[in-house]
Amino acid sequence: MLIKNRIKELRNVRAGDLIPNKKNWRTHPIAQREALEGVLETIGYADALIARETPDGLILVDGHLRAETTPDAEVPVLVLDINEREADMLLATLDPLAGMAGRDELKLKDLLQTIDTESEAVLGLLSSLAGDFEPMVDTDNWEEHWDGMPEFDNEDLRPVRTLNVHFRSEEDAYKFAELVGQTITDKTKSIWHPILEKNTYQDDQYIDEEEV
Repeated sequence: MLIKNRIKELRNVRAGDLIPNKKNWRTHPIAQREALEGVLETIGYADALIARETPDGLILVDGHLRAETTPDAEVPVLVLDINEREADMLLATLDPLAGMAGRDELKLKDLLQTIDTESEAVLGLLSSLAGDFEPMVDTDNWEEHWDGMPEFDNEDLRPVRTLNVHFRSEEDAYKFAELVGQTITDKTKSIWHPILEKNTYQDDQYIDEEEV
């Protein structure tokens, strides 16, 4: 089978100059936007957007959220030699094809344990992945596996209320930071008030006192 290479070039383009595809059917909830910002801040651009060349400019096929998130940044774009009909097919199939992939639960669990991030949004994304693990025990008879285990209060750590605060100047932002007693930089996307003490139970172990 002959496979055609439709990539003309890899071009760096100002994201705000890319033309959104009017047929884009994907929506982007706030949680996804914040998680993407966290990944971009930590790693940067490590994947290319996809667009096709037209007389009006480059029209996006994939990467709308990244372009919206960093409109003033120069971003890597794979420029394709495809027509509108072919672009429609890619637009309709790229995400669903990726979603058809299966997963190795043990490898995913091991992978998640190696990731360290301060982004609350990325932590939320990873937590949702971890929550998708298939149970390793028979949940119909969970009492048999829990016998003798200590109590654990799995409290709800989600914020009760979230409020966006806007500043007209950097000086206003500094004054607000002093007021709440926290550090706010140009990379700060969210804070907790009072300051949230981050706890992790990943390395915690239960020890039988009789064996100590």
